[in-house]
Amino acid sequence: MNASEVKALLESSIPQSDVIAEGEGCNFQVTVVAAIFEGLSTVKRQQLVYSHLQDAIASGAIHAVTMKTYTPEQKNSL
Repeated sequence: MNASEVKALLESSIPQSDVIAEGEGCNFQVTVVAAIFEGLSTVKRQQLVYSHLQDAIASGAIHAVTMKTYTPEQKNSL
């Protein structure tokens, strides 16, 4: 799996999301911006993202993921 595949997977799975994915092999860093994160704790946001990566993690295509999650408002204030 490559970074563009991770990006496409997350953007197609999480409504109205903007994803930046970096990495190679089976280790990736992702930044996900989505309105669906509004009102969710950091842990719940990460669980949501992991739920969409579960098949790739189970197959070994992804071994490690480091992530940052933001609502659009949070991202705009950075």
